[in-house]
Formats: sequence, C-alpha cells, structure tokens
Amino acid sequence: MTTTPTAPNLQQRLLEHLQVLARPRHARWDELGLLAVRSYIAEQLGALGPVEEHRFHSGIDAGVNLILKLPGQHNHLDPLLVAAHYDGPLNSPGADDNATGVAALIELAQRWAVNPAKRPVWIVAFDLEEWGMLGSAALATELKASGQKLRLMVSLEMLGYTAETQNYPVPGMRALFGDRGDFIAVVGNTATAPLLPGLAQRMGRHVRTNVLPVPMKGRLLPDVRLSDHSPFWDAGYDAVMVTDTSFMRNPHYHQASDTIDTLDLPFLAAVTEAVQAGLSQL
Repeated sequence: MTTTPTAPNLQQRLLEHLQVLARPRHARWDELGLLAVRSYIAEQLGALGPVEEHRFHSGIDAGVNLILKLPGQHNHLDPLLVAAHYDGPLNSPGADDNATGVAALIELAQRWAVNPAKRPVWIVAFDLEEWGMLGSAALATELKASGQKLRLMVSLEMLGYTAETQNYPVPGMRALFGDRGDFIAVVGNTATAPLLPGLAQRMGRHVRTNVLPVPMKGRLLPDVRLSDHSPFWDAGYDAVMVTDTSFMRNPHYHQASDTIDTLDLPFLAAVTEAVQAGLSQL
C-alpha cells in the first residue's frame, strides 16, 4: 500500500464517525438505524451551517437528502457538489458501503468550513442509493430543471478497503493498474477527462490514485454506474466517483461481514486527505 503518513487524530475522528454510522440502516427494513444515522449527519453538518432537508418521493418510496452549502474563496464560481450516500444495504452494517464515504464527507465539510475551497462546496448526504440512486436522481433532476450549474459532482463511494488482489471489469485493465488493491480510483464521464490528470496528481501526493474516463455515461461498463454520480451523468453534469472499487476488491460487499475491523483506516485517512487536496483548488 502506498500512502503518505497521516495524522493519527484524523484516523481517530474517522473511526469515531464509523462507530456511529456502521450499523444496519436499510430504508425498508432498518428504519430506526437509518433515522439514527440521518440524525447524526444532520448534527455534524449542522454545527457548520444551515442544513437543508431535501425531501423527495419516487413512487411509494420517500427519503431525505441533507445539504450543507459552504462558501468558497470565490463565491461567484460554480460550486462543487461532494456527496456520499448514508443508507445501507440489507442485513449489513455497511462499514465500507458507505459509512466510509460519509465519515470522509463529514471530515471534509469540517475542513472546508475552516479553510474554504477555491469555490463554494455543496456537501450532500444522499438517501436511498441502495434503492436505485433515488435521492441523487431526485436532486440531479431538480438541479438540471432549475438551470443550476456545477463545476463537478463527486460521489464518495466505499473508500476504506485494501487487498492483496484486485479484479477489474475489463481484464486488460490489470496491465494498466496492477494486481494489488491498494489504490483509490476516480471514475469520470468523458467530459471530465481534462480534469483527471491534475486531480490524480494532487490526490496522488497522499494515496496512489488511478483515473478512468468512461464514454457513453458508462453504459458499456454498467459496474461503473452503481453509485450517485450516474444520475448526474444522465442529467448532463460532469461527475466522478471516488472509490476503492467496491466488490472488485472487497469480498464483504453487501454482507454482514462488512464491519469496521475489516477496514484499512490509514488508507481511509489518506483518501480523505487526497480528496481535500484534489478538490480544494479546482
């Protein structure tokens, strides 16, 4: 694993978040868990500014996205939207999926509240990702209809697992990215391709970073669409997913065994540092 040294207190803060977030929280079968996690995120973000409850409906399903809008150094610039989903899979504590993404999101919000990024940052905790990206689809549709511009949408999706081996959706990718699951991946639609080298360079100072631009909104590689960035691709926005590659590396994906003790906390801390470095001056 190739990461830069990270302050132990960052790892401790991330662990403290994970200890609250990593619990069964499926929208249909673990509603109390979902409500508890939603309340914790609202409390953490609410300490930094007003949190909007974006309520949505999709058929018989309903949920709540949480949105905190942080000012930047130059508030006339189009905002970044940085997000992670807080609901979890059925019968799993979902430590990697996606308590890691939410823990990093909270930490990033706290950092950008103190040291603003170049442009405004919208911090979004999405609901009902596990039910078909319903929360992100609702917000992407509304933003598009209102004419809201975004510099980039970033989905933080499973950030804390490393492994000795790595699988890929296309076998030929192994020659490019290697055999070991010790990197963070940034997957973007074609329009993000000009951003990816610089993003990889800045992130790469903290953790080994591989980038992958995909054509046709990822429809030729359906596995790369399985998070909240894909509704933003479909709405015409530039968007990327930051991921440890999910089930292509992590055997605990959507299992009861997706627990905190399986995570690589130094790696998660390094990824958090990397995302801040990659996005702050974008």
